[in-house]
Amino acid sequence: MNPMLTRSLLRSLATGINGGRYVVNSTATGGAAAAVVKPFEDASVVRVQDLGMLGGQWRRMMSAVPEPKAPDQKEEPKSVSGGEVAVKDEKAKAQAISSYWGVSRPTILREDGTEWPWNCFMPWDTYESNVNIDLHKHHAPTTFLDKVALRTVKTLRIPTDIFFQRRYGCRAMMLETVAAVPGMVGGMLLHLRSLRKFQQSGGWIKALLEEAENERMHLMTMVELVQPKWYERFLVLTVQGVFFNAFFVLYLLSPKLAHRIVGYLEEEAIHSYTEYLKDIESGAIKNVPAPAIAIDYWRLPKDATLKDVITVIRADEAHHRDVNHFASDIHYQGKELREAPAPLGYH
Repeated sequence: MNPMLTRSLLRSLATGINGGRYVVNSTATGGAAAAVVKPFEDASVVRVQDLGMLGGQWRRMMSAVPEPKAPDQKEEPKSVSGGEVAVKDEKAKAQAISSYWGVSRPTILREDGTEWPWNCFMPWDTYESNVNIDLHKHHAPTTFLDKVALRTVKTLRIPTDIFFQRRYGCRAMMLETVAAVPGMVGGMLLHLRSLRKFQQSGGWIKALLEEAENERMHLMTMVELVQPKWYERFLVLTVQGVFFNAFFVLYLLSPKLAHRIVGYLEEEAIHSYTEYLKDIESGAIKNVPAPAIAIDYWRLPKDATLKDVITVIRADEAHHRDVNHFASDIHYQGKELREAPAPLGYH
């Protein structure tokens, strides 16, 4: 075949493949043919230099990945209510997460068929407090550490009496922020000891953590009754920070002294709640309806009042008193807590 005819045919095919996007000019220089390819102003066109690029173009045409949109192509947002969309998105997201991990909680109902309203405790965590418990028990100090524990508690009571006087609602709120610390510290340290020594705890880890949780529920109830002021919140932060670290160190050094101090603290708590009840009965403090959280937690009647709430809280404090004095006595006998079964909880 004539070489010139072959080159002309190939050049025509190339021009057809470009789809008219390119201008091909031929210029004879020194008897040789030079091809200068000039694209149009469309910057998105890729220059085709040889027939080998055709395969790449074909693959791009058959790709399932969408081509990027031009900068000026924007979708108009749909006109919907922002609040409704946010709520639906949150519900859908929460449902998707729960379904994926398989930990979604089933609907829990009360005995009357209504839905359980609380997330902080479940129906099986509720109980009826033993209000017939002996409130007058007192551990008479016999050893040097007992006397140190009692003197420490009596000293701590002085600034509390000066600051709160007979504002027993605020006093109770402050008391519960402190009272919830020892059980958590003791349970945590016993938990770590059990892990280190590969030993059972005798049920004391659960008993102490239950005590901490019970005291926390006291606080949640008191917050419903007494709205703390800003300086009282600041005082709570300060007292809790100091007390937690001090009690942590004390429990490491002497668990028997730590439990004895808590036992005496609970005796003071019983006294404070008794005075609280006296003010309610005398009319100095209004006997308001009990908060809903207290009615469900202690299984109180629907028409329960503040007096009923303080009565069951005082009974809980008496139980904590007995548990901590008992724990201290075990240590005084030269034993570890795990060697004596822990007392039963509230349920």
